[in-house]
Amino acid sequence: MTLSQQYQAIRAEMSKVIVGQDDVIAQIAIAFFSRGHVLLEGVPGTAKTLLAKTLAHLIDADFNRVQFTPDLMPSDIVGTNVFDMNSSRFYLKKGPIFTNILLGDEINRAPSKTQAALLEAMEERQVTIDGARYPLAEPFMVLATQNPVEYEGTYPLPEAQLDRFMFKILVDYPPREAEREVLLRYHQGFDARELDAVGLRSVLSPADLPAIRDEIQSVTVEAGILDYITQIAEASRRSRDLILGGSPRASITLLLTAKTHAALLGRDFVTPDDVKAVALPTYRHRIILRPEAEIEGVTPDEAIRRILAGVEAPR
Repeated sequence: MTLSQQYQAIRAEMSKVIVGQDDVIAQIAIAFFSRGHVLLEGVPGTAKTLLAKTLAHLIDADFNRVQFTPDLMPSDIVGTNVFDMNSSRFYLKKGPIFTNILLGDEINRAPSKTQAALLEAMEERQVTIDGARYPLAEPFMVLATQNPVEYEGTYPLPEAQLDRFMFKILVDYPPREAEREVLLRYHQGFDARELDAVGLRSVLSPADLPAIRDEIQSVTVEAGILDYITQIAEASRRSRDLILGGSPRASITLLLTAKTHAALLGRDFVTPDDVKAVALPTYRHRIILRPEAEIEGVTPDEAIRRILAGVEAPR
């Protein structure tokens, strides 16, 4: 099957569990196939954890969950060397990070030193424990959930940590009809803790990913699209709404995810619409608004839309 066909199969299976989050599902799929990590922000109870569990089920991958708390230590995530009295040797007790899909639940509940424990793993796909390096499994994806920063008891993620996430996805309340459908399913016996009971099937396996990534890599990008992405980055750095614009990593992310977006739609070339489709989740966590813009009620998404409106798209 082509990537487009596999993506449609993923959406069909996801719909058995998740209702009313089509854009969120699409963006998670784009990030996964682009080998990126995702920060999910939304109020509790909007199916963020369920999304991660379902994704792992559909790609036949290992899944671990870490509940971030103020007393969580880095070793609780990456693991530690433990002394075995019987053999008089140290052995590695691996932490939950040794998996395919890692759900970091409420990541902004933990202090900075624990959040930083993910940095090496997310960027280098390895961890260092007592000077020894341990590679992580392939695929490896961090799906971190975050409560809105205005909630009490949270530690805002530093810019270096935020930049490691390919996308920041906002998970909003479902529409009325979607929420009614959720209630109906639970009334009929649906249980989010028993995904096997709803007939979910694996759509692909980790062994399928090299061919998928080859397909994405072969997507054509014209010079005009490269110029367009560069102009968006430059416009963000000149924007009157922003203190901090997009980094080169933001431009790279925009390129890679635009190629994946095109491939998911069955095209072998990138259009300006592909770039626009992934601009918000790419940029919203990498920019910093000026205080004057915040006072005026400007949001990161609105600032990004203004930037896109001011850059002429290639024909």
